Amino acid sequence: MVDVDAVAAELYGLRPEEFTAARDALAAAARKAGERAEAKRIAALHRPTRAVWAANRLARADADQARHLLEIGQGLHEAHRTLSGEDLRKLSHQQHVVIAAMAGEARRLAGEAGEELSAGVQREVEQILRGVLADPGAADAWARGVLAKAPPQAVGFAEVAPEPGAEPRPPQREREQERKPERKPRAEPGPERQPAPEPEGKPRTWRKPKAEPEPEPDSDPEPDAGEAERTSREAARAEEALARAETEREQARTGLGALDEEIGRLEERLDRARAERERLAAVAQDAERRHREAEREAKAARAAARKARRR
Repeated sequence: MVDVDAVAAELYGLRPEEFTAARDALAAAARKAGERAEAKRIAALHRPTRAVWAANRLARADADQARHLLEIGQGLHEAHRTLSGEDLRKLSHQQHVVIAAMAGEARRLAGEAGEELSAGVQREVEQILRGVLADPGAADAWARGVLAKAPPQAVGFAEVAPEPGAEPRPPQREREQERKPERKPRAEPGPERQPAPEPEGKPRTWRKPKAEPEPEPDSDPEPDAGEAERTSREAARAEEALARAETEREQARTGLGALDEEIGRLEERLDRARAERERLAAVAQDAERRHREAEREAKAARAAARKARRR
């Protein structure tokens, strides 16, 4: 019986231009063997784009790094659900750094396989890596190196709803301050109350002064549930905006780096073309000189021939 998963693993390891012919041949072999259902599933496999192929090759080459990226994505999901701004900032930064490095590695691996990735395709690889973090199905396929098509673009985790009643978690420093016991200020010593004078003629008796009633501490007002939910959502939106801005910044930096590399390659080609032009110009100049000499010799030979015929 044909193992369709094994066939998919084999096909998505091929270069994109090799995919269709190999898929059709394997589907035909399955039909010939009488396994029509499997043949139909094989024939339905999509040919990957160059960016998807490069992303699959990256996951196949380094499973640990792929697992690390997916763990960062899980952490971002959890941080968004609990509205932990500190974790969102830290994990978002880590995500951008890891994705940029992995996209560069994908370009290198593609070059080793004989496929040169342009700056635009490298940016597509970055978008694919961000997309798999927001799509569990795509993440599973990509981790196995059999991603068929790029998942929808995703920035942040807007589809993850915060937990009911979740409030933004304060930064670490504030949480440490909250753990410290509050020191009560020492009460200032007040003037001692003098006992009231006894009526004349009666012996004076000592009376214990009455203790002043301690003032009741001011009770904090009950938090407004609607206000807490509103501020929680505003905090989540702010963290998403920060993650989006960091993503755009990293995309711009990656694009600039790729363009600088492309400019460097074009400048090298331009230098080689200029050197070749100078060489050809010298060859042309030498050929022109020889042509003039040959033309003069031919003219002299024709003149000598005419003179010989007149004799």
